[in-house]
Amino acid sequence: MSCCCPHSRSASRFFSWFARSYRRRFERKGFERSQQQLLDGLGRAGYADASILEIGSGVGHLHQSLLERGAAIATGIDLAPVMIDEARDWAHKRGLAERVNYLTGDFMECRDAIDDADVTVLDKVVCCYPDADGLVHASLEKTRRVYALTIPRDRWFVRLGVGVIAALMWMMRSDFRPYVHDPALIERWIVEAGFERIHEDTTAIWLSRVYRRAED
Repeated sequence: MSCCCPHSRSASRFFSWFARSYRRRFERKGFERSQQQLLDGLGRAGYADASILEIGSGVGHLHQSLLERGAAIATGIDLAPVMIDEARDWAHKRGLAERVNYLTGDFMECRDAIDDADVTVLDKVVCCYPDADGLVHASLEKTRRVYALTIPRDRWFVRLGVGVIAALMWMMRSDFRPYVHDPALIERWIVEAGFERIHEDTTAIWLSRVYRRAED
């Protein structure tokens, strides 16, 4: 499946440029600090024998590592075809290909073709999407038990940096823009959907949170 809106097409091209360098970086250095924080929270929530849905899955390192650490199966979806190509290749080399399903496209357009999952992960994805409300609510509808995400912190220098990147994208005539969506509003949507926060950690730029269904 492929995406059709201008923002998604531009985001697909933008992130495709970095796919191979992302994979090389992961192979050399492993997880970024914010990703390790997200993993710590997922470990606290529990994902043994779980099905994983990673939206904006990139080259696959995060969900593939969850599979290596005890998750059962995973679905990865990303706008960038080259990211998905790298993820498939890496899954094959790690002996995980039969446990992962990949889709190329915009989750909001492809979601009807995606099964519900025990655990949903959005690592630095909400900030790449203009409709945070739609994305968060649609991904929550796919989540049975655990919801994890990393988003930019709402701080003046983060907003400044995102604004500079947005201006550069405009000058490059790209329709892709990054965003700093309100973390408090995002949390309200998640809590109203029946989840409670069980983990939070930060870097200077990133805020990682993990939620679990309140009845669990």
